[in-house]
Amino acid sequence: MRLKRLKQAGWIILAVLLTTVVLLYTKLDYIKGGAEAYVFGYPLVMMELTRQTASQSIGPENHLRRVRQFPDASFRDVVRPNVDTLYTTAFIDMKQGPWVFEMPANQQRYEVMPFMDAWTNVFAAPGSRMNGKNNEGGKYLLVPANWQGQVPPGLQVLRAPTQIVWLIGRTQTNGAADFALVHTLQDGLQLRSLADWQANKPEVPPVWRPQAEKTLPPIVQMRQMDVMHFFSNLSKLMQDNPPAPADAPMLENMRRIGITPGAVADWSWLDKNCIALGRWLADWKIAQELKKPRDAVNGWVTPPANLGNYGTDYNIRAVVAMIGLGANLPADAIYPSASVDSHKRPLDGSKRYRLHFPPDQLPPARAFWSVTAYGTDDFLIDNPIQRHALGSRDALAKNADGSLDIYLQASTPPDKWLANWLPVKQGQGFVLNARLYWPMPAALEARWHMPAIEALD
Repeated sequence: MRLKRLKQAGWIILAVLLTTVVLLYTKLDYIKGGAEAYVFGYPLVMMELTRQTASQSIGPENHLRRVRQFPDASFRDVVRPNVDTLYTTAFIDMKQGPWVFEMPANQQRYEVMPFMDAWTNVFAAPGSRMNGKNNEGGKYLLVPANWQGQVPPGLQVLRAPTQIVWLIGRTQTNGAADFALVHTLQDGLQLRSLADWQANKPEVPPVWRPQAEKTLPPIVQMRQMDVMHFFSNLSKLMQDNPPAPADAPMLENMRRIGITPGAVADWSWLDKNCIALGRWLADWKIAQELKKPRDAVNGWVTPPANLGNYGTDYNIRAVVAMIGLGANLPADAIYPSASVDSHKRPLDGSKRYRLHFPPDQLPPARAFWSVTAYGTDDFLIDNPIQRHALGSRDALAKNADGSLDIYLQASTPPDKWLANWLPVKQGQGFVLNARLYWPMPAALEARWHMPAIEALD
């Protein structure tokens, strides 16, 4: 009798499994479409989460926020923050535009002021590279895509493709001792409405207090967001932040599974769960791919040449939004990263490493370069001397032959190498990000590469 019941139960389980397989097969377009739509829309939703978080914890939109010091290990607003520059940022609502952005002449420090659309494409990048031989500065009129007004004399038009615009400017800062000078340079930057600019009204700092309750980082909010919330946000955001004309095939594919701008998808229980499965598969696949060094040279992976100008390369665009939101154009900065040593073993804070630059092989950058250490969570590593990066701004000790060594370890090195020590965390994995600001052709054309990271024990 017991055997008969077991057989019956087995047949029931088999029937359920077969039914599930058949149902999923009939919904393959929802699984595949859900995965593709999630990857496509991820940067737009992440940009909105970042905007909302900034308005609660940093400052209101349409006003410049001049960051006056480097982030520390407690900073969680953006993954892989840099400690090479002080930021001047603003989320700008183009429905309230046009806006005038002014940059005075600046021959003292490298600067770049990229404007990103809601899909994380850089549509303008005024700064040292673009503002003439001596960075004479500039005055820019930021207008909505369909604006047809008269341009006042002396203003250069920047046409924003989307309602959400993120200015994420950077000014070279040679350590904390350089803050005073850089603050003066930041104060020279101005963002005003066109009407205020024409009336010669000064920029008025907003009266604002941060939200008392600490907001979760955008990346955490994204992970916690359920599938209906994600795609409802995506549909709503696409109304005022339209995809590019080249995205028409993707929009048609999304329409077939009920995702359209401005409308909430009407999915059945099965549809919704197939979409959720597609999203999970996309996240899983991206996570697996991120673990693999692809096209690595000496263990370093350099982002592709379409960084900040992605076209229809939705996979790269989504990955950058996950691990490096706010990336510059390669002409302004390139970002080689490494997570393994010369033997392709994951970097481990329990070991000691050396990054050795042969004579005359330092990173070729017109402005400056740096190497920053992050935990595997992509945030800065807390350490006793609160040093997170080393680079050309630092008084590094060179070897007798002119070569340079950077030591990566948790323990304090001998005194003669203290200046070259980049601390990591004992017993924890870590990753490195190099940054070359205003890279030279040798770096842009991949004729120069970062050296391998050597394990010393």
